[in-house]
Amino acid sequence: MPPKLAFMASAAPDAQEALAALTWRHMAVTAEEADVIIALGGDGFMLQTLHATQHLDTPVYGMNRGTVGFLMNTYQVDGLVARLDQAEMAVLNPLRMTATRSDGSVSEALAINEVSLLRQGAQAAKLRIIVDGKQRLDELVCDGAMLSTPAGSTAYNYSAHGPILPIGSDVLALTPVAAFRPRRWRGALLPKASHVRFEVLDPERRPVMADADSRSVRNVVRVDITSARDIAHKLLFDPGHGLEERLIREQFV
Repeated sequence: MPPKLAFMASAAPDAQEALAALTWRHMAVTAEEADVIIALGGDGFMLQTLHATQHLDTPVYGMNRGTVGFLMNTYQVDGLVARLDQAEMAVLNPLRMTATRSDGSVSEALAINEVSLLRQGAQAAKLRIIVDGKQRLDELVCDGAMLSTPAGSTAYNYSAHGPILPIGSDVLALTPVAAFRPRRWRGALLPKASHVRFEVLDPERRPVMADADSRSVRNVVRVDITSARDIAHKLLFDPGHGLEERLIREQFV
């Protein structure tokens, strides 16, 4: 019996064209009924798909109909079932962000790539960094800072000169964005089990927003981040083109 497939596509014309072509060849079912979910779009749409289906224990196989497609496989109309039979799986745990605003309200969100803090106004942010209850940096003056998963280490983290992390490393990257003081601080590698807290210093004059995979919370005064071990996203990749290989290859370009 071939696997039952659900198809999800971004609104981009290329993705919609692929959706029509693939559903014409395969009998589509709902995500709740599927053995595999097929995501058609770019990396942003893959993140949306993973968030939308995190309540399901169903692997997701992406085909690139976007731009970069780091989390996607190449697009091909024919041979989908055979590709799925040979696919390799990567399991990702997202980050859980708990952000407290200046009015005392609290927001929670999950991030597959990274949780970032960014200045809202013209002045640099001032952040205190606490790891597992111990103050590690009393004042970081910067445009922002982020905590990245291995899957997200090639995205915003890498553009901010953070390290690329192997998928199986059980490590998170703590990376500053345009650090002014300490000027030479380049960040830190932390165990995946770490509890990281950012405290915003002088939030009235130097307001800060927090972002978890494009889910933004403004005027935060404290952000707590832990790995969500209770949530496991399953991604499928063509043999020899999995996340581990992509992360290694990215470091030699």
